[in-house]
Amino acid sequence: MLEHLFGSRTRVKLLRIFFAESSKRFFVRELTRLLDVQINAVRRELQNLTNAGIIMAITDESVVEQSDDPHEGKRKYYRLNQESVLFPELRALLLKTHILGEQSIATTLAIGNEVEFLLFTGLFTNAQTPIDMLVVGSIADKRVAKAALEFEQEHGSQIRYTILKTAEFYERKHLMDRFLYQVLDAPHQVAIDKMTRV
Repeated sequence: MLEHLFGSRTRVKLLRIFFAESSKRFFVRELTRLLDVQINAVRRELQNLTNAGIIMAITDESVVEQSDDPHEGKRKYYRLNQESVLFPELRALLLKTHILGEQSIATTLAIGNEVEFLLFTGLFTNAQTPIDMLVVGSIADKRVAKAALEFEQEHGSQIRYTILKTAEFYERKHLMDRFLYQVLDAPHQVAIDKMTRV
């Protein structure tokens, strides 16, 4: 959807990566691997975003000092410019498209009434959790994997998820399972809830 607004799918994917980890620096080859896009396309979009003041290009002086190779030059890396006047608006826009992606997953998984409980956390709520999505019910693993893959291809972010049968969820909750409580106690959004005792 955003590629129609921004004119480039690669540019949108780059923005999502930079905003997902707003304080991290990225090298060109690292971004190329993350996006699975040709390096020239990544360089072109990085230049466009730098010219717009949305990201900053910074030369890493420490690489030259640490390198034994005299031919290795200074490495350039890129990071989000949080001082940009566009920063708040872009963050809000990307958050809204993330919410739409979340709703799309929920709609897809709700078909067939096999999901009893669907919770989004981690990537979706900026919480430090071991997973991004918890699915409880009798749904097939393939359906969840397909919905996650569609989101990943659209948003450029990988989803870590866990699928539990309803009985297993209640058993782990009763046993005060550390993993489960780490997920339930973190900031989260519940998209489907047919369970009365969660």
